[in-house]
Amino acid sequence: MAPTQCILPLCQRGQLPDTLKEVARSRMRQQKPLFHCTVPTPQALKDREEAVRNGKLTTIIFIRDTNSKGQEVSGYIDFGHRLKTENMEPYFDRRKKLMPRATDLSFYNWETQMSTSNPTPNFQVIADNEAGLLFKNKRDRKVINVDPRVKPGDNSTRTEQNTSEYVQVVIYDHVTRRRS
Repeated sequence: MAPTQCILPLCQRGQLPDTLKEVARSRMRQQKPLFHCTVPTPQALKDREEAVRNGKLTTIIFIRDTNSKGQEVSGYIDFGHRLKTENMEPYFDRRKKLMPRATDLSFYNWETQMSTSNPTPNFQVIADNEAGLLFKNKRDRKVINVDPRVKPGDNSTRTEQNTSEYVQVVIYDHVTRRRS
């Protein structure tokens, strides 16, 4: 039998993690992603900006982090929609931190248990599916599955960002095809 791996971080005698959340976050950082990227998150988004703006690529960003009130929030952001509706330079320059909002594709506040989902010009949200949360691209009608245990779909990739800026960041890229 193989030895079991301890998920608790190393600590001095008498010191234990303050909350179970710290243990869970520690465990999440230890898991191996499907695709691994060491480029910092703002740079990874900046690298995709031109392809997203010209319509060759659509990108969904999953972010899980704590907000200014100390509440854990997570959400899926349509990067193309944010590029059109907001100046992204402060995020690229790290003057502001990109966080999910209640107006994004999907948003969940773990403290208040507030949940929202909204369609954008690029994606339709399919939330009442037995496969879980899905996003349908409005241009080529392809479905992106955000479940980490399955492939994201045709012409789509899932890239987990290795970052200390957020608890978790996953970027879903979808190469769009024009309908004929």
